[in-house]
Amino acid sequence: MSGLPEDFGVYLVTDGALADRHGVGVLGVIRAAVHAGVRIVQVRDKDASARDLLALTAAVADAVGDRAAVVVDDRLDVALAARHAGHRVAGVHLGQSDVPVTAARALLGPDAHVGLTANTPEHMAVVARLPCGTVDLLGVGVVHPTATKADHPPALGHHGFARLAAATDVPCVAIGGVTLDDVVPLRDAGAAGVAIVSGICAAADPGSAAAAYVAAWSSRPGHGAETRGPGQGDPGLPAGAWS
Repeated sequence: MSGLPEDFGVYLVTDGALADRHGVGVLGVIRAAVHAGVRIVQVRDKDASARDLLALTAAVADAVGDRAAVVVDDRLDVALAARHAGHRVAGVHLGQSDVPVTAARALLGPDAHVGLTANTPEHMAVVARLPCGTVDLLGVGVVHPTATKADHPPALGHHGFARLAAATDVPCVAIGGVTLDDVVPLRDAGAAGVAIVSGICAAADPGSAAAAYVAAWSSRPGHGAETRGPGQGDPGLPAGAWS
């Protein structure tokens, strides 16, 4: 299995259109977020060609170096190509309609990271039957309705997330519509991390926004973050989502 910790903390998922709202760009957002303490970044661009996604992934990996783990959304081929070219790419995050996680594990090897989106009891039952070590992380959601993924499943809320997370031994990251106010309740509900898209990517100051999420995640149990981070929660912005 991957050498990543089971406490993933704040998991940044990129969105190029949101990152360009304030002229920061994807690489600018990632650099600021990693400087603020984000330690895992998912490179996500549903519309990019394989060649363009590979170029972006390589640029992201080279920009963060060993300060954060980089995973590729959906595209096992791109993750493999980036690793083959010598870039520090930890692995891949797959959706239910992507290549099987067993194939990803076989091709990436035992030390790579393999994540999987899972949002129903049936998905959890399938994960339970996989060979031990096949999957390192489950993306569980959506927590709240989100405009960044129009075809998302019904929202789970905190309690629904907690029920699914309790049904597996695989670390679960909460996804979909996660705001700063959700961080502590989700952590207390058993989340191994929170996936954030617009809360960081669309912020005017993504570094300050990321720092607010990191501080909330790192706060002591029972002591939530005292302030809302700059740039987070702009009215009308869509909240985070996943594959």
